[in-house]
Amino acid sequence: MRYFLTLAYNGARYAGWQRQSNAMSVQETLEQALATILGQITPVTGCGRTDTGVHARYYVAHLDTEKALPRGFLNGLNSLLPSDIAVYTVAPVANDAHARFDAYERSYAYCIMLRKDPFAAETHWIYPQGARLDLEKMRAVAALLPEFSAFFPFCKTHSGVDHYDCSVRWSEWQADPEHHRLVYRISANRFLRGMVRLIVGACIQAGKGQLAVDDVRQALEHQTTLKKNLSVPPQGLSLTDVKYPYPIGGYTTAPGRSLY
Repeated sequence: MRYFLTLAYNGARYAGWQRQSNAMSVQETLEQALATILGQITPVTGCGRTDTGVHARYYVAHLDTEKALPRGFLNGLNSLLPSDIAVYTVAPVANDAHARFDAYERSYAYCIMLRKDPFAAETHWIYPQGARLDLEKMRAVAALLPEFSAFFPFCKTHSGVDHYDCSVRWSEWQADPEHHRLVYRISANRFLRGMVRLIVGACIQAGKGQLAVDDVRQALEHQTTLKKNLSVPPQGLSLTDVKYPYPIGGYTTAPGRSLY
């Protein structure tokens, strides 16, 4: 039997989602808890990778078992997991349903805190200088992305990908003066390694006047590297949504969630 799990995690102390040979990952932590409650090694397949220090406010994974899950499985699993990982739902799905390959859209948010805030240090990039950024130029860079289908300028080197094609549905900056922050949101069918952090970095460079909007356009048109590259810190980045063409646990996307 195949089950889909929906979960969330604070990635501050993990080397990303995927199991690592020399560091703790979210996947390994979840699989250890599953081994305890199910009495056997149970591999979990996630909807995608997140890098070291990156968070997921909504994440989907699947697991296979030979028998039905025990009663009280969800409460038992959460009691075994550390406080920075929470599993919200578990639901049976078709045996060929796949958490990674069936997802047709993913969304991320990057949060910049514009003043020092001890309660936001793990989940925001604390960047007081951001208050002086030209937000309109940042928005102009973000608005370019849906016009293009390949994103070589926003992929980490030596990523080993076969192609740089992505379909960006939307890309925008939002000001949140009440909470002293800026939030970048992007949704696409797939993301390249380090893509969102490099996009935010380009927007920051444009907002500082160190990169012209036309520089970004030309790099995308010719699929060349930018004159200035900046990858922003990981702690401001969160996966916020994953969509499927069928219901998972009674819904096709994350129900009623707010980023904050």
